[in-house]
Amino acid sequence: MPSPFRIGLRQWIWRAFARSALIPLLLVETVLIAVYLFSNGAIRDAQIEHLREVALFDLQSSARQESRNIDQQLAQVGALTELFRNLTARALLETPTPPPAPPALATTPDGVRYSPEDRGGSAVFYANSTPLERQDLGKVARMSSLDPLMKELQQRNPLVASLYFNSWDNYNHIYPWFLTHDQYPHDMVIPNYNFYYLADARHNPGRGMVWTDVYLDPAGHGWMMSAIAPVYRGDFLEGVVGLDVTVSNLLEQIGRLQVPWNGYAMLVSDDLTIMALPEPGEDDFGLDELTSHSYDEVIHSELFKPEDFNLRRRPETAGLAAAIAERPEGMLTVEFRGRPRLVAWTTIPQTGWHLLTVVDEASVFAETNTVAGQYERIGYLMIAGLVVFYLAFFGYMWLRARHLSERLLRPIDGISRMMEAIGQGNWRPARVTSQVEELDAMAGHAGHMGEQLEQSERQRQRTQERLELVLDSATESLWEHDWRTRRISLRGRFCERFGLPSGPLDHEVFMARIHPEDVPRVETGFRLIDSSGGLCEAEFRFRDSRGSYHWLLGRGRVVERDPVTGQAVLLAGTHVDIDTLKRTEADLRLAIGEAQAASHAKSRFISSVSHELRTPLNAIYGFAQLLRLGHDAHGEAQEVAYLDEILTASRHLSQLVDDILDWSNIQAEKFSLEMQPVEVAGLMAECAELVRLDVEARGLYLNLDLPDRGLLIRADPRRLRQVLLNLLSNAIKYNTPAGQISLTYQVAAGHIRLIVEDTGLGIDKSKQAQLFEPFQRLGQENSAIQGTGIGLSLCRQFASLMGGSMGVNSEPGIGSSFWIELSLVPDEKDAGVPVGAPESAARIFYVEDNPSSQFLVRKALAGLGEVSVIDSGKAALERILASPPDLLLLDLNLPDLGGERVLEILRRHPATRSLPVVVLSAVADAERLVRLDCQGLLGKPLDLDELCGLVATLLSHTGSLRAL
Repeated sequence: MPSPFRIGLRQWIWRAFARSALIPLLLVETVLIAVYLFSNGAIRDAQIEHLREVALFDLQSSARQESRNIDQQLAQVGALTELFRNLTARALLETPTPPPAPPALATTPDGVRYSPEDRGGSAVFYANSTPLERQDLGKVARMSSLDPLMKELQQRNPLVASLYFNSWDNYNHIYPWFLTHDQYPHDMVIPNYNFYYLADARHNPGRGMVWTDVYLDPAGHGWMMSAIAPVYRGDFLEGVVGLDVTVSNLLEQIGRLQVPWNGYAMLVSDDLTIMALPEPGEDDFGLDELTSHSYDEVIHSELFKPEDFNLRRRPETAGLAAAIAERPEGMLTVEFRGRPRLVAWTTIPQTGWHLLTVVDEASVFAETNTVAGQYERIGYLMIAGLVVFYLAFFGYMWLRARHLSERLLRPIDGISRMMEAIGQGNWRPARVTSQVEELDAMAGHAGHMGEQLEQSERQRQRTQERLELVLDSATESLWEHDWRTRRISLRGRFCERFGLPSGPLDHEVFMARIHPEDVPRVETGFRLIDSSGGLCEAEFRFRDSRGSYHWLLGRGRVVERDPVTGQAVLLAGTHVDIDTLKRTEADLRLAIGEAQAASHAKSRFISSVSHELRTPLNAIYGFAQLLRLGHDAHGEAQEVAYLDEILTASRHLSQLVDDILDWSNIQAEKFSLEMQPVEVAGLMAECAELVRLDVEARGLYLNLDLPDRGLLIRADPRRLRQVLLNLLSNAIKYNTPAGQISLTYQVAAGHIRLIVEDTGLGIDKSKQAQLFEPFQRLGQENSAIQGTGIGLSLCRQFASLMGGSMGVNSEPGIGSSFWIELSLVPDEKDAGVPVGAPESAARIFYVEDNPSSQFLVRKALAGLGEVSVIDSGKAALERILASPPDLLLLDLNLPDLGGERVLEILRRHPATRSLPVVVLSAVADAERLVRLDCQGLLGKPLDLDELCGLVATLLSHTGSLRAL
């Protein structure tokens, strides 16, 4: 049994320590800390300036010295490149006598020549982008004579990873040897890579040696840079020679640099991209130097370092990048991950690169900390006299703390055992009790969690069993279509049901069973599958053995293509029986026709009844007013009260007839509005004045917040006035005594939101979805408050007809806030252009029920397109399917129909199958989010810069597709 006496954990610990230690410990520690800070701070301040000057001088000197060392090494590589270029040009231009024999080369079936084995020389690769008959074997033979030179140059310089010659006709000669036909793409076009085109006449008119940026080597040596030089035959660029320097080699050289105070050096290119970053720098910059790599992409195109390696692109190094760009050398203090670093830089003349030396300020000022430590010992001497007293004192406290920890650890250990048991499948472990309220509640929550997990596991098993049954019965057959043999293989109940022989069928036999009217549709579906590669579908009628046709839905996609031509060779998919669905659609169309006829009859009946009600109602209301006027002077109080009741009931009945007639006209689509510019402030003031007497009569308070004069919206003034008066009337009727009513507004992104707030009873969130349904009063039908339940439904209909929206935010016991949102009329200078959006603005729908999120996203995207807000899943489906936007922003947690279900329905509909969708959600289930078929996924709270960038990218892509 749990203990009946419980106190909060914080209170329990406070009582235990406040009685014995807190007050004396606080006084003593305050004095000691003050002495420590004063003495240590005095020493630190005295020497900090001197040490900083010394550090800056030594660090700058180190940077200059190491820059000269690296410049010399790179100059050596550049000289070797010039030497290799000159000898290569001589070997290609001079024809030895007798001419050398070409090396033994192998040829692949697709036309690639390569050196098949390592014979101590270079590797040869001739891409099939140059036909075999045009491949120059004489050039291969002449280049082979340079193999000893290439080997010597590579072995004598530790920075050089490889040497190569690339020719204009896609010939590559590279040392050391590797199996080129496995590494290179066979259709490689060498002039398209930076290690070729950077040396051509356009990029290098001086024909000298140049350095490339850091790139991922197609030859398999990882991340590297190349010193390249052109080889000309007259004015014709015969090819390019290059010496590769890998990032790993450069890192090894930089790692040997002697930077004071345990600092490190790093190399940055002339465009401020990090070329070589040692391991200590990876922690500071939050990067992993690209020493590992994958060739799945680089063998087909160039791959350079990511933008994260550019100092300009990183917020913490943007100032450093600007300083480096302005001055060839200098020094700056930069914070990395909240820790200050001294950064000195100098420029390498050979390449224009920058060598940076980075030192931790804490290392520089270590001596200062040592001096401060000496003064700390002075403080220790000051408290030596208190040691004896505190030994006894803390001995007592240790016993108290031990006793306290034991009382805490027992229940915590018990809760841990409960969680371990739940994790092993024991959903109902033994309950742990504790005298501490929070720990006892935690144990109760753990037990409750086990029960919930048990229920969830049972539900999951039942759902899985049902899903397997549904999948087993949902498909009529699985099919495969082999275009090479033009035969269709069917599996499932299809053959038995339609009387087809088992085994593969000829394409013509299958098509003969399809209804003649549906054959073109099926053939078009096959062509679409072949061309698009995506999932395509077609509905058709298929004849069984008795000659009866049945509707089927065929879906399929390409599962195999010819590796040479890219043509589809194997299709696969399913056939689903939709015969019942088609019959249901026909029945539904008939039922819709009957329902429309009934709706028209209902409208005529309501119109007739309203007319018949108005005639006697007019007489009752009129004569009641005459009697009331006659009794004002000398009537009895009871008779006057009776007449007031008749007048109130007559007005209520008249309003009921008007609401029913308006609602009927809207349902029958006979309702029309007179749209015109309406001055907002005047209309709001007029509505407030009309209800002011009722507000005062009920003892309420009306707060009015009006916008500036001249702010216009496009609306029907009569119906907008009716909406505001209805909302104000509800705020009066359902308010609390002496309550508050506010009529205010909000403006954002070309829209205005008119808001009526009250301090009434509020509405439970589970009932808010029913609030705008006709004849729905949410339990107030039997109360003394008069109403029909039509007013809010009419208000939402009027808002929709005026091109706006309406919603509510309410909490029980606090009050309600109803709002109607409409578009602003633009200024004359912007006439013809939607407010908040550029010309030809993209249409963006945002499905979200939270008002603050609606305004935030609308404000952020005002410059990218016209944002329309929809606050429910069902309404979103109706508007999107009727007129698909350019982009959809979708929240997952919606009040009526979840965002995942909305997305699933949109992807099944042909008009919205390719609609770009960005999911904005606070859901933490990563696996669930990854499965969504969307083009973007952003978590809440939103990063507005990331949102705007993603939306701009998707809209630009969508605009390009529209242009095509």
